[in-house]
Amino acid sequence: MNTSLQSAFEAAVAASKELTQRPDNATLLKLYALYKQGSEGDNGTVKPGFADLVGRAKWDAWAALKGTDPEEAKQRYIELIESLE
Repeated sequence: MNTSLQSAFEAAVAASKELTQRPDNATLLKLYALYKQGSEGDNGTVKPGFADLVGRAKWDAWAALKGTDPEEAKQRYIELIESLE
């Protein structure tokens, strides 16, 4: 694992909690998906039921990144956070 990338990823995660403006929902979903792909890899969880709209949206966003290298996902997460700061 690339330790400098991991450090930058952890710093970006911390920075995401201190953004002055809340990103729009589409951006929040992208951040969630990139975070999950970067930290856990491909989505192997059960898709939430129809009643859980937020859960399904998050699940779908993460599942859309299937096959994306976790290091690439971390890099994209870092770049997205930097663009929001």
